Amino acid sequence: MGRQEAKIALEDGTVLRGLSFGATGETCGEAVFNTSMTGYQEILTDPSYKGQIVAMTYPLIGNYGVNSEDVESSRPFVEGFAVKECSQIASNWRAEKTLGAYLKENGIIGIEGIDTRALTKHLRVAGVMKAVISTEDTDARSLIRKARESPGLVGRDLVKEVACQKQYVWGDEDRYTVVVIDCGVKYNILRSLASRGCRVIVAPAETGPEEILEMKPDGVLLSNGPGDPAGVPYVVETVRALLDKVPIFGICLGHQMLGLALGGKTYKLKFGHRGANHPVKDIRTGKICITVQNHGFCVNADTLDSREVEVTHINLNDQTLEGIRHRRLPIFSVQFHPEASPGPHDAVYLFDEFIAMLEERRAKKG
Repeated sequence: MGRQEAKIALEDGTVLRGLSFGATGETCGEAVFNTSMTGYQEILTDPSYKGQIVAMTYPLIGNYGVNSEDVESSRPFVEGFAVKECSQIASNWRAEKTLGAYLKENGIIGIEGIDTRALTKHLRVAGVMKAVISTEDTDARSLIRKARESPGLVGRDLVKEVACQKQYVWGDEDRYTVVVIDCGVKYNILRSLASRGCRVIVAPAETGPEEILEMKPDGVLLSNGPGDPAGVPYVVETVRALLDKVPIFGICLGHQMLGLALGGKTYKLKFGHRGANHPVKDIRTGKICITVQNHGFCVNADTLDSREVEVTHINLNDQTLEGIRHRRLPIFSVQFHPEASPGPHDAVYLFDEFIAMLEERRAKKG
């Protein structure tokens, strides 16, 4: 019996034919590409990819299989997965199943055998766009129409689909109490805080500022998450209410929401930054870090009040804003992922800066 055919169609009329792996059926999402060479399991389980079909630029994916430890959330959140070649063999002492089996049991449709580098070049030139993967519909015109009619990301609230519904505590340390506003937080952010002595209270995205302050936090972390920051105005309002009340650290979507809360504006990037090899310069020290990134929106630095907010990090590929710090208040954020998973750990020092901020505030309070 032969492998089942699958097609991916973009809203501009591009159609690529390949073979199905994982689940079968049909799915839609924004087609994006990730330049990481490894770490596909962490990518699949990053809630920030909700609403997106992810194409990997590295040609062979799945060769070391999947295990139950290298997950960044409760399940995969990608809408679909596109690779050049999916390894049928899982060769690693930690492997528990193949990538194909993992996708199938989680209902994620995969397509292999397409030219992922050609797809990537096309998305770089034309920009990311809506797409459909199907193992059922083989008619190109039908698939293109479905891609065009799919919802896209702009203005949508995808946070409500990935954030926790009930508050929970991560870790048993209690040197500091940090409330994480969960917009789709990765587990390694929680691990990074807990390993530094924090009792981490993970709160649903809709938690109001009064309820957060009642927890008497030493600091608040604004988590990563999917989609358009303009689609979650209720979180932005919460952040705005907390600005002069508690130290704040924002990561990825958290950075964008903080930018909006500080009066700035965000815009959609042509093809975004996704991968584990993006160079970022810390303007304060001149140090350059290779960072992990996953975002399609960006804060416009020119819309921030430079008297109140300073730019701390820039992307060396396209000079976009990657980090800010308030000049008076204990508040800062970065667009990239200092917790990595997957990727290099160059930027973990930012968690230490956050802890130092909590220590300084505690010392001032006596």
